Amino acid sequence: MTRQALFEQIKKKESFLCVGLDTDIKKIPQHLLSSEDPIFEFNKQIIDATYQNAVAYKPNTAFYEAQGAKGWESLQKTLEYIPDDIFTIADAKRADIGNTSSMYARAFFENMHFDSVTVAPYMGSDSVKPFLDFEGKWAIILAATSNPGGLDFQNLPVSEKNEKLYERVIRKSSEWGTSDNIMYVVGATRPEALKEIRKLVPDHFLLIPGVGAQGGDLNAVCQNGMNKHCGLLVNSSRGIIYTDSSENFTSSAGKAAQEIQLEMAHILQRL
Repeated sequence: MTRQALFEQIKKKESFLCVGLDTDIKKIPQHLLSSEDPIFEFNKQIIDATYQNAVAYKPNTAFYEAQGAKGWESLQKTLEYIPDDIFTIADAKRADIGNTSSMYARAFFENMHFDSVTVAPYMGSDSVKPFLDFEGKWAIILAATSNPGGLDFQNLPVSEKNEKLYERVIRKSSEWGTSDNIMYVVGATRPEALKEIRKLVPDHFLLIPGVGAQGGDLNAVCQNGMNKHCGLLVNSSRGIIYTDSSENFTSSAGKAAQEIQLEMAHILQRL
C-alpha cells in the first residue's frame, strides 16, 4: 500500500487506529475452542467488529509461531481475510545479514503479502535495505520502544552533542530509504521522544504501540507526534481484543474500537 492510499483511508474513516491481533489461545473466549481453527475464528470476528473503525491490523507473529505450523496457517488465513483496503503489519521484528534479510522480506512480502514488517536496525544498513527493495512495501524500524528495558540502550548518548542512540538510529536509517517505504516504532509511553523524533523525520509515518493497556495517552501522542497529514498509526491490542471473554466479545471489541476512533476523529478535525 502506498503512502497516499494510507492517507486516503485515514481521511475516509477519520481514524488512524491499528488493531493489534496478538491472539493468545489461552485468552480467547472458551466457546471458540471447539472451532476448527480457534485463532482464526477469533481474529475473523474481531476484524468484522472493528473494520469500520480501523485502518490497519498488526498481527504479532510470536503468537502464531507459538502454535507451530497450525499457527502459521491461522496467520495466513487471517491475512487473507483482512480487506484489501486495510494496511497490514507483520510485527515480526526481523533483520539479519543481508542474504537472510532478503529471505525474510520475501517471506512476508512475496509469500504472505503483508504491506509492512517491523525490523530491528542493530545490524545496520545491509540488514534493513533488503526490506526496501519491494515497491509499495514498508520497513517499520524500531526506534524508541515503550517497554521498560528499552531504556537500557536507546537513550545512551552517542556523541559530544548528547545525541541519543535512538536518535542516531533514526537519523542514519532515514538515509536508507524514504518516507514512502520507512516508518518508525515509537512507544506511546515516550512522548518526550516523540517530539524529538518528529523533528528528525517530519514526513515519516510513526507506528505507536502502548496506548491503552500499557498506559499511553492518545492526546499526548498526537500533540507531540502528529504532522500536517496525521503521520501516525496508533496501535491498541489488549485494550480492544480482550475487553470481554464472553460470547459477546465482538460487541465489546467493536465498542472499544469505536470509542478510540471517535477520539481520533475529533483530533483530526483540528489539523
